[in-house]
Amino acid sequence: MIKTDKIAIVILNWNGRDMMRQFLPSVVKHSKDEGCVIVADNGSTDGSLDMLKEEFPEVELLPLPQNYGFAEGYNKALELVEAPYYLLLNSDVEVPEGWLRPMLDYMEQHPEVAACQPKLLSQKDKQYFEYAGAAGGFMDRYGYPFCRGRIFADVERDEGQYDTTAHLLWATGAALMVRSKDWKESGGLDGRFFAHMEEIDLCWRLRSRGRGIVCVPQSVAYHVGGASLAAGNPRKTFLNFRNNLLMLYKNLPADELKPVMRVRKWLDMVAAFKFLITGDVANFKAVYKARREFRRMLPDFEKDRQRNLQLAVDGGHGLPERIDQSLLLLYYAKGIKRFSALHF
Repeated sequence: MIKTDKIAIVILNWNGRDMMRQFLPSVVKHSKDEGCVIVADNGSTDGSLDMLKEEFPEVELLPLPQNYGFAEGYNKALELVEAPYYLLLNSDVEVPEGWLRPMLDYMEQHPEVAACQPKLLSQKDKQYFEYAGAAGGFMDRYGYPFCRGRIFADVERDEGQYDTTAHLLWATGAALMVRSKDWKESGGLDGRFFAHMEEIDLCWRLRSRGRGIVCVPQSVAYHVGGASLAAGNPRKTFLNFRNNLLMLYKNLPADELKPVMRVRKWLDMVAAFKFLITGDVANFKAVYKARREFRRMLPDFEKDRQRNLQLAVDGGHGLPERIDQSLLLLYYAKGIKRFSALHF
């Protein structure tokens, strides 16, 4: 058990020795006043633990016996950490001096807020937002996530347009700061997701129960992105489609479930055939496999859905960070490709 009165900055590693050697120095250097840096190792076989012991003796280590995936790996690790705040941080994140203090100050001053994220910029081009979280996450009626600074694959240049603190539906799992109390009461991440969409599911549960999620853009982090699975990888496509459907099933208000799922069935078919006509048979199959696996797993999630609806304020209705429109329609039919052009 690791105990600290600071922010427990927990990096989940799986065979990321070289990545950590590159990015961990900035985290250690710029987090020592407010944070305790911990690496939870997901059963790596690349010598990560030996490298960490030799080159980063100041970092706390939590070796896990196997690769539990992103979601369950964090659940297992945080069972062994006692701290007022957890900060889930990807291993491919670089941070500047002073990156923690604004988030910590905001959380201390706003007890109604469960979780927050920094402004997430691209490590490869620091003038642009990073796809995985940008300046905070939202969602459309049919489960398509988007961010302040990113709609689908269109990523905006950071020109200070989102430098105000904003309430969100979800904060990025690349740099997610959450109160340990809220983490434990919500049950943490859903380990059945393995990876992808798990932080959105967690944040949606927290928001439905009346807790706040925000982006504090005075804190900044730089994310490489795609370190685990590159965009276009069929495994990533499978996890994103399956987990998005599971997340919708778990969290949608009762009166929305059937109509949303009916539309999503057709939208997923369109996405699958788009892959097919471009010659991407592997991703075409991944979408169909995801829908088949979603149907198979549904019975396992019935109790979760009932619990979420029981704990939701007003049945989960009225979350302003979920727009009651189709992002696909806004993007392709109306040409809206910047967050600032949306009105909700």
